[in-house]
Amino acid sequence: MLYVITGPPAAGKSSYIQSHAKAADIVIDMDLMALAMSGPGADHHNHSDVLLAIVQRARFAAIREATQHLDTTDVYLIQTLPTAKHRAEYRRLKAKLVTIDPGRDVVMRRIEAMRQPAMKAVATKWYKANRGRPRGAMPQASWEW
Repeated sequence: MLYVITGPPAAGKSSYIQSHAKAADIVIDMDLMALAMSGPGADHHNHSDVLLAIVQRARFAAIREATQHLDTTDVYLIQTLPTAKHRAEYRRLKAKLVTIDPGRDVVMRRIEAMRQPAMKAVATKWYKANRGRPRGAMPQASWEW
């Protein structure tokens, strides 16, 4: 099964996966991939453009390969803001879309505390794109970060 985990930055997407995925599952998470490809002491959420370009290509390859094994392996894919084309592909693959949204105020406080300021613009874009959509799962506003 393919699980597509979506939500604004700092919503708790990685935490959701940590509490649901099993050791044998595949997790495709840009932040984890970038951290794995960075030198010691690298920031968990702030990466160079060069590293992000490399990780993005690796991520596309990982998605292509992982979706070939959905009959035997669960795959968790973080995608903050899937496009219409991505959503159509995920429907074709019978993916389960899980939206993590603890609410705009919580997200903005978490970004202020833990992320680079540019993530506020990404969160704003996410909320604009998802205005009027039902919240899919797991509001995590009670989690203190």
